[in-house]
Amino acid sequence: MAPTPSAADIQKQHEFVGAPDPFPSLVDAPAQPRTSAPAKEALDTDSHLSFPSLNPSVQPAGAPTRSAWGVDSGPRIKANVKSQPVFVDTFTLSAIDLSSAGRDGKPITLGEVMKQVMTKYKVRLEASTNQKTRQTTFHMKADSQKDLDKAKRSLLALLSPVITLVLNAPASTIAAIIGPKGATLKQIRDQTGVRVDIPRKENLVPTTNGHTNGAAFGKVTPADEDDEDEITVPVTLTGPQPLAYEAESLLKEIISSRTSRSTQRVRDIPAHILPFITARRPLFMEAAQGGDVNLALNSTEREITVSGDRESVVRVVESIRNTVETFKTGVTSLKIALPKRQHRLLVGKAIDEIMAKSKCSVVVAQLDDPSEEVTVWGKGEDLPAGLGAVMEKANSQYIHEFPLPGPISLSKQLLTYMTRIGYPKTLSAAHPGVSVFTPSAATVAQAQVLNIDIVGEKPVVDAVVRKVSELIGKLIGGTRELSIDWIVHRVIIGKNAKKLKQFHEVHNVQVFFPAETAEESSVLLVYDPSSPSASLSPVEKEKHLEEVSKELLKLAKDAADVKSQTVSVEKRWHEAVVGTGGTTLNSIIGEDKTLSVKVGAEAGDSSTEDVILVRGASADVDRAVAEILQIVENAKNDEIVNSFSTEFDIEREYVGRVVGAQGSGINKLRDVLGVKVDVSDEVDEKEKENGKKKKAHQKSKVKITGRKENVEEAKRRIIAQVERLADETSEVLKISSQYHSSLIGQNGKYAIRLEEKYSVKITFPRQSADNSENRTREQLKSDEVLIKGGKKGVALAKSELLDAVEFEKESNNVLKFTVPTRSVARILGKGGVTINEIKDDTGAQIDVDKAADESGTLTQITVRGTKKAIAAAKTSITAIADQVGEETTASLTIEQKFHRTIIGAGGQGLKELIGRCGGPSDPKLQAGLVRFPRQGEPSDEVRLRGEPKLVNKVKAELEKIVTTLRDRVVMAVDIPASQHRNLIGRGGQHLNDLQAKHGVQVQFPGSRSYSQVGEPDNAADVGETDAANIVKVSGPRAACETAIEELKSQIKPPAPEGVSETVSVPLKYHHVISQQGSFFRALRSYGVQVDQDAHPQKSYVPTRPVLTESTSARIDDAEEESAPENIWQTVPNYQDAEEGDSTWTLKARDSAGLERAQNAIQEAIEQAKSMSQVGFLTLPDRSTFPRIVGSKGANVTRLRNETGADITVSRENSTIVIIGSEAAVESAKEAIIKMASSRPPRRQYD
Repeated sequence: MAPTPSAADIQKQHEFVGAPDPFPSLVDAPAQPRTSAPAKEALDTDSHLSFPSLNPSVQPAGAPTRSAWGVDSGPRIKANVKSQPVFVDTFTLSAIDLSSAGRDGKPITLGEVMKQVMTKYKVRLEASTNQKTRQTTFHMKADSQKDLDKAKRSLLALLSPVITLVLNAPASTIAAIIGPKGATLKQIRDQTGVRVDIPRKENLVPTTNGHTNGAAFGKVTPADEDDEDEITVPVTLTGPQPLAYEAESLLKEIISSRTSRSTQRVRDIPAHILPFITARRPLFMEAAQGGDVNLALNSTEREITVSGDRESVVRVVESIRNTVETFKTGVTSLKIALPKRQHRLLVGKAIDEIMAKSKCSVVVAQLDDPSEEVTVWGKGEDLPAGLGAVMEKANSQYIHEFPLPGPISLSKQLLTYMTRIGYPKTLSAAHPGVSVFTPSAATVAQAQVLNIDIVGEKPVVDAVVRKVSELIGKLIGGTRELSIDWIVHRVIIGKNAKKLKQFHEVHNVQVFFPAETAEESSVLLVYDPSSPSASLSPVEKEKHLEEVSKELLKLAKDAADVKSQTVSVEKRWHEAVVGTGGTTLNSIIGEDKTLSVKVGAEAGDSSTEDVILVRGASADVDRAVAEILQIVENAKNDEIVNSFSTEFDIEREYVGRVVGAQGSGINKLRDVLGVKVDVSDEVDEKEKENGKKKKAHQKSKVKITGRKENVEEAKRRIIAQVERLADETSEVLKISSQYHSSLIGQNGKYAIRLEEKYSVKITFPRQSADNSENRTREQLKSDEVLIKGGKKGVALAKSELLDAVEFEKESNNVLKFTVPTRSVARILGKGGVTINEIKDDTGAQIDVDKAADESGTLTQITVRGTKKAIAAAKTSITAIADQVGEETTASLTIEQKFHRTIIGAGGQGLKELIGRCGGPSDPKLQAGLVRFPRQGEPSDEVRLRGEPKLVNKVKAELEKIVTTLRDRVVMAVDIPASQHRNLIGRGGQHLNDLQAKHGVQVQFPGSRSYSQVGEPDNAADVGETDAANIVKVSGPRAACETAIEELKSQIKPPAPEGVSETVSVPLKYHHVISQQGSFFRALRSYGVQVDQDAHPQKSYVPTRPVLTESTSARIDDAEEESAPENIWQTVPNYQDAEEGDSTWTLKARDSAGLERAQNAIQEAIEQAKSMSQVGFLTLPDRSTFPRIVGSKGANVTRLRNETGADITVSRENSTIVIIGSEAAVESAKEAIIKMASSRPPRRQYD
């Protein structure tokens, strides 16, 4: 494609050389005199330069294109080819205004403007002007899109006229325009450079057209206006013309996105037409044509709200309006009279049901309207059906009109009580299907007779009527009304809550105060008929009501003396008294709300609104009136005081710091001092005249408005802040980065201390991960530290910081050395214990690099501290490193199923393996020698690390064990479960001997590792064997077979089936015969097993009788009275014993053993029969019991054999129980007393 000729080339070809140069030189040079045009040459129509082709083609060979920037000898500036991408933009301006681009009122040329832009933003800029259209096209190139955008905005700002646009934005969109903390507005300002002014809320004047509620039926808010005539806020845009239009476009986009949805209302729909409209909701939704629309009905206001997509809302509203107009002319009415009580059945859902059934609507008079007229609306042909539906609905339920007994004052009291306790709801809940209606407030105020309407099925209504009659019967004579000024009701309730509760507890009287908003003074007292203690006697009721009345009136008298006062206040000051949202008025009334303040028309004075009525307790009224007058006085003064303002200039460079981020600085002044601060960047006329000279000291105007004293204080604070900023200086110190952490301190405590001490800001460089350059906001180098603050503070902080650096240089020496990577783990120790001990002992700071060097054999260690500490730390570290010899690593594959076996219980197997190979016994050193995969890791690799010789031995031993384990088999053998105990032996002795002998493992059913051994290889051979009889043998196949043979050889043949017999034994003799189990052990020695079908449940020893004079026998009468005595008591045996027999089944191997057992049992029964007495011998001293019992019970056993009595020595008290025949018991007693009384022989000493 041939290059397009420049405008200068075309200019020369068409003899416009003398015309003003459209591409002025970027170098200031004197203007060249205009030369005369040369002689005209014949126009060459075939010249490509004169008539360039619009289609791509090859440039014809000919004279080279002449440069428009200089002489024909060639370009002055050589092309500078860059590898980075170039960003290009082309735009056209229809009009160029250079009036605002000059300085000091001097004119400026387009070339100068372009030069400024290119110099400032480092862009390349070309321009071409079309003389016919007077349009200038700019072609701009830059190295980045950011520079391109900045240069374009700057150029447009310099060449375009400054205009002001006003955009009326709906108030609801202002928040979106401003954005979170002003972010959106700031972005628009930064992007376009246009000033955007949005007035404050307090400066807005609401201008709305509003709407008239008395408009024609179906009147709707115009769709072409903002929703609900929303007020608009004028947003002013000031800036260069194209940028101002760009900012306006951006704002309109935001407004459009926020107003794409609309809300409109169709108001004042006639009541008789509203049901027809609501019934056609589906038709209106169809009118939305699929748009997102929501319809909401407000029956009270007779309006329909339509919200959603704007276009759909317009269509739906139009459809509703047309429908309303259609029914206004298309329906007629029919009026009938129905009793007022039946009107209740023709409202609410009943209207929709009648509409659905007959296409007619029904309208009834209001409840407080005595009229009984009912109007049926519909088309003429539908009215008969509508009338039928209305009559059917009106008679669909039974209605009972229950009159409350009079006079009317009593009726009102009864009605108030029922309403306050929620009695109608209680009745409806207790009788489903029944509705109870009470008269409205308007009816109560006008009617002479009050009725309660009960609606429902007749049987249920009759039941409710009986309930109401019962309640009214109990209430007669139990109500009373008191007149107490409503203003003190809250005081009485608040201060006497317990007293009011006691009225009910003591007098059974309930007190009902009217609602505070009603401002009524009547208080109702009711003798509670539902209380269990309630009396039916009228005298009793009157007595309690009278007592409560007196107490209540006394409380009202003590509460306050009430008065009213009218204050004359002009209406314009009412807003100050009320306050924003009623806040000021609430503070006047107080928390107790014992005051009533009526402002303006609410005061009830028809002659004027310039009044405020205050009513309440005298003291509170006086206080409130004084506060109101003071507020009015302050408001009057505020008009004068708050009109004070002052203006002063500050350096523009400090404006940002004074205003603060997002306006935080001036907002704080506004909140604290209540002043308004405005900062203007506009320079005054003098600055405009001398702008070039005062460029470095441009001023900004600050205007403060408010109370005079507050304004002066705000001004003082701003000036003080500016003075501090003016005194601010900064200094960069060169400090090596190795000292930064020490100077900063833990959590920055050292740096913070310096900052607080000298009121400065100290900034250290931060490390950036992307390019390893130290980056901060100030772009510091790695060895730079920035101090900012007042000049004096910076100097002092610098001095102290440099002193700290010198100290660090002395005490913060650094030594770096390397150690073998294999020794790092030993140097660190478990959990860093070893390295921490070295730090504590030497006082040095030690850092171990996480990564080794490129070879992976050495690791660098950095030690910081004093020279002495560094030397000591290095000595300790190298000593540990030298202990770690040359290491090697190895690995072998071992199936995971063998890992547990090799490691052993608690790691014991692995410890023994390392010990056999001559390895260390220290568990810490063993831990790193052999590493098995962690539980859950799908790996079979076992790693070894340590001395080469030891690693080889351990590896060989592991391979040997694995070879053995791989040859291991599991075999099953059938051994009767009854013989398992004998094969295992006492304490597993037989089993251990068998396993050690053959080198196998034998697992009996029930052991913990039985299931872990795995399935036997010969499972098919024992498939039908009882699982309880299968014993698993694991190990080498040959060893397993040998062990199985030995196990089979030890199986004893089953004993031949024996004989059995039953014997009946009385339960009362069981304990005597069994002899604590020794008798059964004797029977088993005969080869006899005993099964019993019953066991005794009572104790075999009779209860000891109560100790008395008659039962106690002194056996030491010959002794002195002071000697201790023995107590002896006897009772018959078996007197309280358990009756019945137990059948003993005897199973013996042979008849001889069975006969022998039977004889032994019979002898034992006879022996038990003869033991007819039980003696209780209580000795005064338990110290003789060891002598009585003897070594291992030898003496007691001897006495049992000699006397034939059963002797039991208690371990809990001093009583010995003797059971036997009378003679045997007596003989045993004498022998025991003799043993207790005899003294043991004294030991003879040489």
